[in-house]
Amino acid sequence: MGISRDRIHKRRQTGGQRAKSHKKRKHALGRTPALTKLAPSRIISRRVRGGHRKAHATRSDHGFFAWTSECQIFNTKILDVVYNASNNELVRTKTIVKGCIVAIDATPFKHWYQTYFGIPLGKTPQPIEEGSAEEKQLFESRKKFAPVEQHLQDQFASGRVLACISTRPGQVAKTDGYILEGPELDFYLKKTSKKK
Repeated sequence: MGISRDRIHKRRQTGGQRAKSHKKRKHALGRTPALTKLAPSRIISRRVRGGHRKAHATRSDHGFFAWTSECQIFNTKILDVVYNASNNELVRTKTIVKGCIVAIDATPFKHWYQTYFGIPLGKTPQPIEEGSAEEKQLFESRKKFAPVEQHLQDQFASGRVLACISTRPGQVAKTDGYILEGPELDFYLKKTSKKK
């Protein structure tokens, strides 16, 4: 028996069974979930209704992540699946789904921050000694935009940053997301600390 997404096999709201007026239909077809695992990328392409192609990732370990407050996006490595609100089993099996919280490599963001602001991220700010007078003046003008919240600084110092997956790997074969900041970061830090 194939997976079906129709209502004909479901009971009525009152509890009675529906009469089977027809067999299963192609438009009501369902498929097994992709359950994308944290491993080197593997993408499968399938023909779907209308002759279109749909790609889904069965494995993935990279993605584009946005640092929203700085308006920067970098391709970086996913290190671990940390939290999933729907099911702890998905954390144990390292399954990546939309909305799960992952730890990503902070290196590309740290490198950009240092080249843009002239300050190493995650360390105590040090005076700028290298570079021309123009560069120093440029860094000084950008200094007022440089502060980063303390929780995020601590994560950058450790080299791992918490991020949320905002795409559906089983539907679009991409594991993209955004870095957690502000109240959202505080919330998930509490959640992950409780698990430990």
